[in-house]
Amino acid sequence: MKHFSPSQLGKRLAQLVLSLFILLAVTFVIGRVLPTDPVGSIVGELADPAAYAAMRERLGLNLPVYEQFFVYLWNLLHGDLGMAALTGNPVSSDLAQAFPATMELATLAIFISAFVGVPLGLAAALFRDTWIDQTARVVSLVGHSIPVFWLGIIGLLIFYAGLGWVGGPGRLDVYYEGLVPSVTGMLLVDSLLAGEKEIFFNALSHIALPAFMLAYSAMAYITRMTRSFTLEQLGQDYVIAARAKGVSPRRTLFRHILPNIAVQLVTVLAISYGALLEGAVVTEIVFSWPGIGQYMTSALLIGDVNAVTATTIVIGIVFMLLNFLSDIAYAVLDPRTREATS
Repeated sequence: MKHFSPSQLGKRLAQLVLSLFILLAVTFVIGRVLPTDPVGSIVGELADPAAYAAMRERLGLNLPVYEQFFVYLWNLLHGDLGMAALTGNPVSSDLAQAFPATMELATLAIFISAFVGVPLGLAAALFRDTWIDQTARVVSLVGHSIPVFWLGIIGLLIFYAGLGWVGGPGRLDVYYEGLVPSVTGMLLVDSLLAGEKEIFFNALSHIALPAFMLAYSAMAYITRMTRSFTLEQLGQDYVIAARAKGVSPRRTLFRHILPNIAVQLVTVLAISYGALLEGAVVTEIVFSWPGIGQYMTSALLIGDVNAVTATTIVIGIVFMLLNFLSDIAYAVLDPRTREATS
């Protein structure tokens, strides 16, 4: 953290706290104005009026909205996100189980998309208007155009039902479930920590297809943006001067172009990672992946306001943290950012 003064870090933290407060306020108000009945989803539509009123008072819904909000903030500070009508468990407990599954899926997807998308975008820019560039454009266009759920269904039909190359829906085969102690909640990591190689490869076979399908749309975006950033740098005077001096294209790429587009790539990767965490909903439904997206969808279908609100807040916090980390990365990678904000 030597690149930051205390005032800079304090300013960024203050912005983060303010953004979090606004997110909580907006999400809470939206949750309260939705045409749903959280009391009815708990006690049932045919419940006794006295039981209905008692549950409404227990949930604090008899209070004015502003009082409900401050009570919600107080409970939130103590880790209480309310009870989920969907499962009957504390929402915090449900999210602690569901979020690692989504994080594992999105993290593998962002590694795949970055590993393929960045080199493909660089190659497309360096070999502009060649077959490499045309291929990259087609790949990006298809990735932006085809719905993820359709790709998922076709992928299951071909690679699981047809060829048998990957595992089916879910995170594990049934006979492996519960055999690995949950340490991080991410099966690939937990199975390695437990020394269960067989379970690791079974989990890998199940996550491979949804991760690739989820990564494809992000890869298309990363490829397109990397190509655009690189083309912009190729037209700069320093690149033209380096070529005139006889500097090899490889040296020009790794010593000059990549450092200059690093900050922009950090932004693209952070946005893509956040979008993968948020956009895993459809993928999780298609592949029966027990993550935060499937949890939120199930909660929406029954009008579980506590679960929906908490899930929205978690996703929003993830986006804000990614932006905060991006700001830190900017200052590390580009000294001009530190000078501009000092």
